[in-house]
Amino acid sequence: MENFASTLTSMAMAYAPKALLALITLVLGFWIANRVASLMTRMLRARKTDETIIPFLTSIVSVLLKVMVLVSVAGMFGIETTSFVALIGAAGLALGLALQGSLGHFASGVLILVFRPYKVGDLITAAGFTGEVESIQVFNTVLKTLDNKRIIIPNGSVTSGPITNISGQGTIRVDMTFDVDAGEDIDRVRKAIQEVADANPQIMKAPSVDILIGGHPMGATRFEVRPWCDVAHYWDVHYYMMENIKRKFVAAGIKGPKPAMDVAVAR
Repeated sequence: MENFASTLTSMAMAYAPKALLALITLVLGFWIANRVASLMTRMLRARKTDETIIPFLTSIVSVLLKVMVLVSVAGMFGIETTSFVALIGAAGLALGLALQGSLGHFASGVLILVFRPYKVGDLITAAGFTGEVESIQVFNTVLKTLDNKRIIIPNGSVTSGPITNISGQGTIRVDMTFDVDAGEDIDRVRKAIQEVADANPQIMKAPSVDILIGGHPMGATRFEVRPWCDVAHYWDVHYYMMENIKRKFVAAGIKGPKPAMDVAVAR
């Protein structure tokens, strides 16, 4: 019993400092992990990141930090941690290879949510599709096209190519062209187009409407008309101008183009 008590005392003296240090490391490490996760949550919310992704990201970071703390504590007791690290690494590699496509879309989704090249409600062109952003999910971006189709695009496909945020600036220019007969007076046609634009309250006064000569196709004069409006009124302005300029031309007697060609016959 005396030998057992002596051995127990020796072991306690040898391992007590290690156990105390390991306990302090465990408590402090978990506290730091929770603080880092909390700080990350506040940072993501300050960047107005989608609330659906914040808990997922912070939980991943918290779990990874706590695993590192546990491995460190195990090493303090003399436990060989190399095998644990190798096992975790091998499992991570296998999982990454099995889900590399999905993980790529996930990473792209995180980049979209953090850097916000577009947001819900924006009209964008991405991966060859144009539509309003309906939702930004972890793996996909959902668009509602102008003809009311629902397009689900993997986030990896979105970030791998150019993204055109059509409505990101708040205002947009509506570009259109109109051809009239080459003999029509330019000032008279310009005045008629301006009157149509002035009658539409959705068209902005500043910047003013550009009414420019865009070319001279055969038997015609081409006018390039560029009014500005709020993004929400783009199609309203487009179709308003198309219809009412036609009506104005008819009412004012402005003729459309009549392509003609002079043919010289040699005798």
